[in-house]
Amino acid sequence: MTDNTVRITVTGAAGQIGYALLYRIAAGEMLGTNTSVHLNLLELEVALGALEGVRMELEDCAFPLLKSITTTADPDVAFGDADWALLVGAAPRKKGMERSDLLQVNGGIFTGQGAAIGRSAKPGCRVLVVGNPCNTNALICQSASGLPSSQIHAMTMLDQNRAMSQLALKSGVDVKEVRNLCIWGNHSPTMYPDYYNATIQGKPAAEVIGDENWLQGDFLKTVQQRGAAVISARGASSAASAANAAIKTVRELTRETPAGEWFSAAVPSDGSYGVPEGIIFGYPLRSTGDGYGIGEGVSHNAFAEQKIAVTTEELVNEREAVKDLLAAS
Repeated sequence: MTDNTVRITVTGAAGQIGYALLYRIAAGEMLGTNTSVHLNLLELEVALGALEGVRMELEDCAFPLLKSITTTADPDVAFGDADWALLVGAAPRKKGMERSDLLQVNGGIFTGQGAAIGRSAKPGCRVLVVGNPCNTNALICQSASGLPSSQIHAMTMLDQNRAMSQLALKSGVDVKEVRNLCIWGNHSPTMYPDYYNATIQGKPAAEVIGDENWLQGDFLKTVQQRGAAVISARGASSAASAANAAIKTVRELTRETPAGEWFSAAVPSDGSYGVPEGIIFGYPLRSTGDGYGIGEGVSHNAFAEQKIAVTTEELVNEREAVKDLLAAS
């Protein structure tokens, strides 16, 4: 027996990430087995045929928690009465494209979707942007939607999971023994996976690993470049792991964070840790279940400060690159 019902919009729903994501949402892995779900699935007109196949498969799974499925190419229909919007669909970066070009291409997508969220979603709708470049896509969406900053999030959980896994493999422990690994800044190769404040079996991760050269070298490089490595290996971008990270992000945002712990997501900066206000920045977060707060009192050494300064500068530059879109919203 369920306690409540939630309407969830997923964009790019016929894509690889969407395909890996939807069945887990419908099975209750994201919001729990006491929550029924209505799925609103958005795709481009040319992909509605593939989305129809996804809809049929969802029906064929006979999920007890799945109450309805709406498939559409109309953003206002897709975001209608949404409680959660998972913005997965985004234009991929093509050969010869600069990051600024990608920002402009996706800017049009996220301006339109943000406006539709503002018109059609519930006032309390919470947004998780997965489609890259997700931090600045989230900034564009926030501007166009008019939603409060507390309802806008971009995903850095995939990077957190990657970093935790690398630390666990290096130290020979189960990944559950790695705690409080935060991703600071942008979901890009400039991100800073904060091993310095992470723990392994309750001890400082740097102390357990005992190899600062590896931590500052191969560890950072592996985490920062993991997406490219996956594409090189499988010929396609991360899908199952990205879907898993989206599930985990929403789960962390909708439950109370255990005492002494935090998790990673990018949210509008309030100036914490000297980060310029407004940019969507990866922080350590603690959730009450209904809202979140940025973790306080985290200290950084000179190496960490330098890395955080680099990723901050990149996000400031990205905001500058889309200032025309923000002004028009």
